[in-house]
Amino acid sequence: MSVLADLRDAGVIATLRAPSVEAALGAVEALIAGGIRAVEVTYTTPNVPEVLRALKERHGDEVLLGAGTLLDVHQAAEAADAGAEYLVSPGLDDELVAAMQATGKVTMAGAMTPTEVMRARRLGVDVVKLFPGSLGGPAHLKALRAPLPDLAYMPTGGVSADNLHEWFAAGAIAVGAGGELCPGASLAEGRYDDIRERAQRFAAALDACRAAA
Repeated sequence: MSVLADLRDAGVIATLRAPSVEAALGAVEALIAGGIRAVEVTYTTPNVPEVLRALKERHGDEVLLGAGTLLDVHQAAEAADAGAEYLVSPGLDDELVAAMQATGKVTMAGAMTPTEVMRARRLGVDVVKLFPGSLGGPAHLKALRAPLPDLAYMPTGGVSADNLHEWFAAGAIAVGAGGELCPGASLAEGRYDDIRERAQRFAAALDACRAAA
């Protein structure tokens, strides 16, 4: 799928948990300025459909736009209708995964253990969201890929510009970065320069990873 290929190319997906619509829009401007083009707007953000539509109108194909923290079945179609190109849930719920897949969008679902990853494989998710990645780190991803190498993995949680190379070396196709990229305090206080600078560090780290590969 072209969107999945675009996610691989983007490498870093900003997991955006904004306190308001205005903060979400300002943060995305900063992320783009810093070199990050994939953004997952989580359903912990107020008025997610409004945010998605506004971002699509402002930036078009400049931003690879997704919706995350999907917990309820109705959110799948709602987010897809608002412009999300990929849908992300923090865990595995058969009914929710089916609803996400029914939209025709790239589907990512959270898993942590081998049993959960095997369930994700059986359900046919496009990407396993390794969450929370901070619990086992890159070594955990590497261990999971030994018996289950045919899956696409995106770790989220515990990802920083400093350890980006370790995650890609362990086999991640992309990473999700939340607080290290868009800290809650910076979002709440409108410190978008901080977010832009963090995005620049992530983008530079990604370029270094690819140069060394």
